[in-house]
Amino acid sequence: MSGIRPSFGIGDVMALRSQVLSRSAALRDVHAASEGARAFAPAQTPGAGFAATLNTALQQVSAVQEHSSAMQVAYERGTVTDIAQVMLARQEAGVAFEATLQVRNKLLTAYQDIMRMGG
Repeated sequence: MSGIRPSFGIGDVMALRSQVLSRSAALRDVHAASEGARAFAPAQTPGAGFAATLNTALQQVSAVQEHSSAMQVAYERGTVTDIAQVMLARQEAGVAFEATLQVRNKLLTAYQDIMRMGG
């Protein structure tokens, strides 16, 4: 057998390894930043009401969206060079917004159902 060997040397392996490690570190940084900006299970005190919980959740979604915008601006300025970080932040903001929109729709439907019952 002639055995075709790929031209993949130890330098290529080391370069690939460093890329993987840097991206992993970048993803950990984004995850840590987003965890600091939001915690979707807010701690509630016994007297906390529904409105306070909803307000806290909306503030957390807003913080995620602001973080996404800041990442995009930083990428445009050149301070953040990893597009994966920017895209991950944008996806998180999109998911948070969609979840908020779905909750709003369910609350609106529930309110309309309650108002129809009162007749």
